[in-house]
Amino acid sequence: MGLSGGEDEEEERLSRMVHDFIESETAPSSSSSLASLSRHHQDDTILSLERIVGCSTKAEKEACESVMRYLRQSGNEGRNGLKRGLMLWLRMEGHDASLCRSAWVSSLDCPGGFYEYIDIMVSSDAAAGESSSERLIIDTDFRSQFEIARPTAAYTRLTNSLPPVFVGAEKKLSKVISLTCSAAKESLTESGLHIPPWRKASYMKSKWLSPCQRVTTMTFPVFSRDIERPPPKTSVCAAPPNLMPKKRQLGFFKVAGLPKQFSTLRCPQVA
Repeated sequence: MGLSGGEDEEEERLSRMVHDFIESETAPSSSSSLASLSRHHQDDTILSLERIVGCSTKAEKEACESVMRYLRQSGNEGRNGLKRGLMLWLRMEGHDASLCRSAWVSSLDCPGGFYEYIDIMVSSDAAAGESSSERLIIDTDFRSQFEIARPTAAYTRLTNSLPPVFVGAEKKLSKVISLTCSAAKESLTESGLHIPPWRKASYMKSKWLSPCQRVTTMTFPVFSRDIERPPPKTSVCAAPPNLMPKKRQLGFFKVAGLPKQFSTLRCPQVA
């Protein structure tokens, strides 16, 4: 019995040794395991961002189509002129669009600043059946707002998933900002850089989600080249009078009215 018990213990010990050996051969090292987990996390983050951005309502799609129509024909227009022209274009297409100028004061974790973008007020059906309004944010320079110094390859992949032109509701924008700023923090930390306050989520959200002034009227046209200019005014006036030159008087003779008896006179020839 004792021998049998010793053989069982030895067999169990050998089995455990073989198991540990197989585990050590097949399991990755700690560094490669962390790298694999990191890549998996990065892929999940990019997929989450793509799902958030790709999920659009009917109002968002219609507004986005109007925005892209304008941008295709706007040409090389300045940034400020582009925003104002786009706002007027959207209003001409029937959207309740405004040019928004946000401003916020400094706090402990968020420096003050100001920003300019466009919004559209659209009607949405509430759960109780009552109509309510929803605010769509439009930014024609959205992707560049998340640029950072020395980005990692993972962060570059993430920002490439951001749309250059953003059209979406406030909730969608808030999710995009939170996710992207979290990835920016990881990228800066990995690169050994300090996280600037203007790349934190609180500052980025202040750009689009803080109180703003809405402007709906402008005093200049959308496209100056598309406006038919009136023909130049031509002043209608009478023809100038046909003035005769004034006759010169030589002594007591009038050159134009010499008597006939002097008409046959000739000047003497000089010898």
